[in-house]
Amino acid sequence: METKEIKPASSNNFIKTIMTEDLQSGKVKTVVTRFPPEPNGYLHIGHAKSISLNFELASEFGGRTNLRFDDTNPVKEDVEFVNAIKEDVEWLGFKWDGLFFASDYFGEMYNRALLLINKGKAYVDDLTADQIRETRGTLTKPGEESPFRNRTIEENLALFERMRAGEFGNGEKVLRAKIDMSSPNINMRDPVIYRIMHTHHHNTGDTWCIYPMYAFAHPLEDAIEGVTHSICTLEFEDQRPFYDWVVRESEMPSVPHQYEFSKLRLTDTMMGKRYLKLMVQEGIVDGWDDPRMPTLSGVRRRGYTPEAIRALCRETGVSKNQGTVDFGYLEHFVREDLKLKAPRTMAVIDPLKVVITNYPEGQVEQLDAENNSENPEMGHRQIPFSREIYIEREDFMETPPPKYHRLYPGNEVRLKHAYFIKCEEVVKDEAGNVIELRCTYDPETKSGSGFTGRKVKGTIHWVEATQAVPTEFRLFEPLFPDKAQDEGAVEESDAADEAVQEETETAGTVDRTFLNKLNPNSLKVLKGFVEPNMKDAKAQDKFQFFRHGYFNVDSRFAAKGELVFNRIVSLKSSFEL
Repeated sequence: METKEIKPASSNNFIKTIMTEDLQSGKVKTVVTRFPPEPNGYLHIGHAKSISLNFELASEFGGRTNLRFDDTNPVKEDVEFVNAIKEDVEWLGFKWDGLFFASDYFGEMYNRALLLINKGKAYVDDLTADQIRETRGTLTKPGEESPFRNRTIEENLALFERMRAGEFGNGEKVLRAKIDMSSPNINMRDPVIYRIMHTHHHNTGDTWCIYPMYAFAHPLEDAIEGVTHSICTLEFEDQRPFYDWVVRESEMPSVPHQYEFSKLRLTDTMMGKRYLKLMVQEGIVDGWDDPRMPTLSGVRRRGYTPEAIRALCRETGVSKNQGTVDFGYLEHFVREDLKLKAPRTMAVIDPLKVVITNYPEGQVEQLDAENNSENPEMGHRQIPFSREIYIEREDFMETPPPKYHRLYPGNEVRLKHAYFIKCEEVVKDEAGNVIELRCTYDPETKSGSGFTGRKVKGTIHWVEATQAVPTEFRLFEPLFPDKAQDEGAVEESDAADEAVQEETETAGTVDRTFLNKLNPNSLKVLKGFVEPNMKDAKAQDKFQFFRHGYFNVDSRFAAKGELVFNRIVSLKSSFEL
């Protein structure tokens, strides 16, 4: 996939200041960053900020950025996620300098663990996960030392090698760092650094049955790759002392440094990977790329543009102050990006038939229409007009309220790009439902003719009936209206979890009460029509439908030969910058 050359943000932030000082002082010669996702789910909009920050800062300083998969937990990882992540990063417009996997370094990590044992800095523990958790202590109470903490170096080496050889079952033993059980930082109270997992790994197969914990592996990966600035989100701040301890005590030749910033949180959504995964597994959404999902594959299918997402990431800035951004801010950038790119056309999503009784039967004329009034370079198109058309059902009322300027009996409106029409008769079915309007038109009022004889207050859109293309429209509302993702949405990573948590399929059980707040009206499907020139629209083609908003051709349905439009965003919002 060809990637775009992205101009990095030039605004200052504290991480950029640190990089500038490090280069000027000679502390580093070249800035090296990395984006290190765990391949246990799809990326979401929150990840986009980290991606943009790492790639753009390194690019601005002429440095390098690696894409590295922290694949230390084979129970939850899959090659599907690896491929999806690579696609998302490229879609955002970035190209990595190196592609790596934590599993590439398992041999090096094992050797560093042996080094720690030989230095008396690590020991094999027989306590269960629950026992380790119970003896860790609290923020006000120190932890308790394990009865196995003072095993000899020789005994620890022998046991760790037997763990490596597969002689013990899952959870039977772990390797722990030997630091300080009375440390005020719980992360320094002898954290687990290796656990037994007899599980096939997507990259290394069955070579290993012990796997490093994320918090131990991550700093080693950074050091091995020569990363200079390890940028992560604020929940890893308390992990930084252990990060530094691992690099120092493992005697890594290259010494990276960790810097934390506040993650991107949005209202009206949920971005915790566990929660998204549960909704996918239970069929609440139709996959990770459901257009209602905050995943990058979901917003891509809906029609959001990478330019809009990058603009949001840049404009929200980089700091340590955690806040929540109104989702309307992202929608603003989507509109700004599409307003000069998307052709403007007409679509009727809830059709009501209109017969123009004084228009010649069998005649079809072609009318001229601009494709984008704000971008004349997009040119014009021809649209058919005949005796029968469709209008929006909401554009007619039999008994209208005051100041209603659209169509009603006896009233005249302008058809966009066409003529004035006047409602003369209303046709109803046996149940009293309006099924057709009989109107007349004034041939002197053709759009562009310069007619000035009289004015009308309403303009409505339409499509010609005989050539209109039947289409499905999908309109979306937030899955979690008025719900900010910080209400329980936690990023799924070993470091964010309890470090001693047993790594099984049931680890990190999700509180299902969040499902009670799902919006039952998050998807509305309507059947209507579009102009005939839309019949050849392809996946990811974007248009502005007059009065309805911006729409995108759904890629999944397009692959099956079906024309389905997702509404990307409405034309206006109550959100104000």
